[in-house]
Formats: sequence, C-alpha cells, structure tokens
Amino acid sequence: MSALIIASRELRSLFLSPLAWSILAVVQFLLAYMFLSQVEYFQSLQPQIAALEDSPGVTDLIVVPLFGNAGVILLLVTPMLTMRLISEERRNRTLSLLFSAPVSISEIILGKYLGIAIFLGLMILMITAMPLSLTFGTHLDWGKVAACVLGLGLLLASFAAIGLYLSSLAMQPVVAAVGSFGILLLLWIIDWNATVAPKRGKSWDISPCSGTIRTCSKG
Repeated sequence: MSALIIASRELRSLFLSPLAWSILAVVQFLLAYMFLSQVEYFQSLQPQIAALEDSPGVTDLIVVPLFGNAGVILLLVTPMLTMRLISEERRNRTLSLLFSAPVSISEIILGKYLGIAIFLGLMILMITAMPLSLTFGTHLDWGKVAACVLGLGLLLASFAAIGLYLSSLAMQPVVAAVGSFGILLLLWIIDWNATVAPKRGKSWDISPCSGTIRTCSKG
C-alpha cells in the first residue's frame, strides 16, 4: 500500500513538471510524423504488393516499424525521466527524510519504479492509438499488434529499471541520465552487432564459367 502512495506521488510530480509534458508532446509528434510517412510509403507500394502472393500487410509495413521507431526514440527519452528518481532526492537532501518514513527501502524503490512505469504505460497507450486508427479503413493482425505492444512495454520496463538503478548511484540527475543513456546505447549496439554479425560471414564470389555472382560463407 505504501508503494502505491509513493507511486502516485511520483506520478503527480512528473505531471507537475514541464519536462514530462514536453517529452510527451515531442515523442508523440515525432512518432506521428513517422506513422504518416509509413502510411504514405505503404500507399506507394500497393501496386507492387498486389502482384505478390504472400505480400506483407498493413501491420508488417506500418505498425511494426512504428513500434520499432518508438523503442529507439524512448531509449533516448527514458533516461531524462528516470534521472531524478533518487538522485534528486539526494541532491535536495530529502532522501534521509524519505528513509525515516515508516516504509521500507523496498517499498520506496518499488513505488518510484511503479510511478515511472505508469507514466511510460501512458505513453504506450498514446502510441498504440495511432495504429488503432487504421481499423476504420483496413484490417490489422491483432496478434502482431499485441506482440508489439507487449514487446515495447517490456523494453520500457527494462529501461526504467536501468535508469532507476543509475539514479540510485549518482549524486546528480545529469550524471544519472548520461550513465543510463550510455548503458542503454551500449546494449542497443550489442544487439545491432549480433544482428549484422551473420552477414559478415558471407563473401562475394564470381563464377569464372558463367559469370554469375553468388555468396559464399567463410570458414
């Protein structure tokens, strides 16, 4: 129960700051522009898609890229939201007062995490509203849409956990934000490197007989 009270306090303080409203507006504007660009791109591809047997649908060409772009943008944004969770309490010398309250440290951490998680959940709902608007004119693959929403939710939950941990270590919110961004960027680079690594094992080979080009695996 104490964790919920702390979560509501954190959520209230977020909406009282102009930073949270600015982040909501900027993220929604950027993703709305990307969403409309994907819709226009899909319309330009319709003649080519109509000639394919197993052609990708609206969900594959519009919804999935939207959530992928949202993950990258929120990787940049989440550290700015989590940087103040603990480090600002330490900087303002109110952390000792919080620890002296009749609540455990676990409840304090859980409450702060729930507060930022609820805020990120609201952002996911706002993002999901864009592809849902397509249901007025077409059909969506609801399984893929649900997978995108769940994947983005779990991704942002991990972002919030890393940001909260760095905020508990840093003395200044800016240091916590830079540290969180560095770790998240490193994890993104590792994932990108693992994605492109199989492609590095291929080389181009030109057949001397037919002159055709084919790929060969190294080793």
